[in-house]
Amino acid sequence: MMKKNILLSVFSGLLLWLAWPPMHYTTVFLFFGLVPMLVAIENIIKSTSKKKGKLIFNTTFLGFFIWNTLSIYWVYNSLKIVGEVVAIPISLIPYALGPLLMATACWLYYRLRLATNRNWSLAGLVCFWIGYEYLHQSWDLSFPWMTLGNGFAVTHQWIQWYEYTGVYGGTIWIWIINILIFLIYSGLSEAQTKPVRQKLIIALVAILILPLSFSLYRYSSYQEQSNPSNIVVAQPNIDPYAKGGDIPAYQQVETLTKLSDSLGQINTEFFMWPETAIPDPINEDHIRTDNYFVQAQHFLAKYKNGNIITGAETYKLYNTQQTKTANVIPGTTQYIDSYNTAVSIENSAEVHFYHKSKLVPGAESLPFPNALAFLKPVFAHLGGATGTYAGQDEPSELYSASGIGAAPVICYESIWGEWVAKSVRNGAQFIAIITNDGWWENTSGKDQHLDYAKLRAIETRRWVCRSANTGISAFINQRGDIVQQTKWWTKTAIKQNINLNSDITFYVAHGDYLPKTASLLAILLALFLLVRVRLKNNKNVVISETRHE
Repeated sequence: MMKKNILLSVFSGLLLWLAWPPMHYTTVFLFFGLVPMLVAIENIIKSTSKKKGKLIFNTTFLGFFIWNTLSIYWVYNSLKIVGEVVAIPISLIPYALGPLLMATACWLYYRLRLATNRNWSLAGLVCFWIGYEYLHQSWDLSFPWMTLGNGFAVTHQWIQWYEYTGVYGGTIWIWIINILIFLIYSGLSEAQTKPVRQKLIIALVAILILPLSFSLYRYSSYQEQSNPSNIVVAQPNIDPYAKGGDIPAYQQVETLTKLSDSLGQINTEFFMWPETAIPDPINEDHIRTDNYFVQAQHFLAKYKNGNIITGAETYKLYNTQQTKTANVIPGTTQYIDSYNTAVSIENSAEVHFYHKSKLVPGAESLPFPNALAFLKPVFAHLGGATGTYAGQDEPSELYSASGIGAAPVICYESIWGEWVAKSVRNGAQFIAIITNDGWWENTSGKDQHLDYAKLRAIETRRWVCRSANTGISAFINQRGDIVQQTKWWTKTAIKQNINLNSDITFYVAHGDYLPKTASLLAILLALFLLVRVRLKNNKNVVISETRHE
């Protein structure tokens, strides 16, 4: 029986992997990919095995590890820049930490089964799972790439209702359908009455068809309001390993200006350049005299309404430690904050900055900095950049001289729906993603990253303009359709008349209300289990003492 349960778990992992972006035509596997896992858990619960909780944890971890590792195998490539000694253990964060949390949710489900019936426990399982997903986008080891609701990114026509729920609505949808199929299947070998089975089948059909029908109707009937803005996106295709010195920074900026100029027109309002397009560090307090800033402004002189949104490496210097993220410069009494920045440049002295704030754990930020402060010298030995970036507490917008607001999103940040939604709520009329996907090389990572951007378009009903250094750059409309995209590893530029939008969706207005509610319920259920165990232990102590008397 144990071998059978292991095979069921492995089967679940493979089904979920086959359903995951960028796979096409197999997204439907999400609707039953968790069923074998639920059957394995049920088999263990009904067995005579000892330490059932441990068996459930180990069995489910295996399947989830297979799913995660096969889906995000490319993570290691993105971390090689920090050296193999660091890249290998950091890779284990997404490979193993997510599955550990997923398996913990299943273990908590088992504990809840000991206290209540199966139906209530399954509802608790959904809460525990969403609680794990919300934790995994909120703490210092965040990696929400594998949030279940992201799985519909290649079939965005199915989830137009994300404008109301965000991706967590997709997570709930997947779990409910899997649970209903599991209950129907389990009923075949249990004393399930015909009326109960019929109700389950009716519920399954309704929960599958109604959201899908609404979404397809919304997709076909959605009309954008005409409010055009001309955007040019440049893709310089500079090898990320050559950006730091092999190719002079002024030459990289010159490449960007030529690409932009090849498509620029008199009414172009934004030119978008990718993440770290200006690779040499710039002092933010003196940017107006910086050679690269002057070079960019010289290009803009012929585009009176033009603005540049570009990635750059920037920093700020202090004589005292003015921020908690500032680090002392070795051999001096000065402190420095380093940023991965989106800079807005226009035909004036106005300059606006946005600092990437959802930082890659380990590679860009040191998780739990107070507890792990002893690791700072290790990162400094690796070159000083790793784990030392600072960010900002809240998202901000970049505005053009004419008042058009863009939501700047730098690379990894594009998988945080609520973070992007806050910028939109504050006035952003389109989403500007700048990224450097070359670190991942020619793997499915770049395709997943592009697909996830479609979800942000639907949640906010904003165009997404995406500038990637090595590809894939793209324009995505308010329905999540990719209107234009570039080829991978190609030097090029694309332009598009997008429609600006100022309307606020339900999700933008309310953010991640679903996972916050589910997480609260998960905490209450966990406390209930904790109290129950405590009461049971006290009862056992009393019985033991009574027997001794």
